[in-house]
Amino acid sequence: MSFGRTILDRIGKFSEEDVSLFESKCNKRQFAKNEILLNEGQYCKTAFYITSGAAYQFSWNDIDENIMGLYIEDDWCFNYYSFINRKPSNAIIKAYTDLEVLELKGDSIHELILQSPAFFQLGHLLEEPLKKIQYFESANTALEKHSHLFLSKPDLFQRFPLKMIASYLKIAPETLSRIRNIR
Repeated sequence: MSFGRTILDRIGKFSEEDVSLFESKCNKRQFAKNEILLNEGQYCKTAFYITSGAAYQFSWNDIDENIMGLYIEDDWCFNYYSFINRKPSNAIIKAYTDLEVLELKGDSIHELILQSPAFFQLGHLLEEPLKKIQYFESANTALEKHSHLFLSKPDLFQRFPLKMIASYLKIAPETLSRIRNIR
């Protein structure tokens, strides 16, 4: 199965012609560990689909990193606010490990939609980060947030340190430790 088919089957139904068109718009890129994919103040013009490795998105909160996103294989990675609103990014996206991605530029998404209405389904991938942000910043309890993340993305707990996961969940590292000891 082609990489385009694998990615698009998770989003919706696409013809072989659509898959070929999608693949023609994607560029393969590699980033070294700690390399910046997007810097604060830059415009996010690209969505990255992670094929290998891990990345994270953060902003600085005084001296600490405020984790806004943790990404591993089969995740789309981009700064939602900047990408959608075409405004400078308020966050940094950084490779946590050596990273291989497929790069899909925002302009390419518009071209895909113009060429085939099936690509309106790409809107689902653009909505995912917003849903995550809303969930983790909502009034859910620390236990609910942990349970949701553990059930939906258990591999994150193997790939990232607990301090980063706690920051992503918007809870103190000590709270995360207590929750993990309960389970």
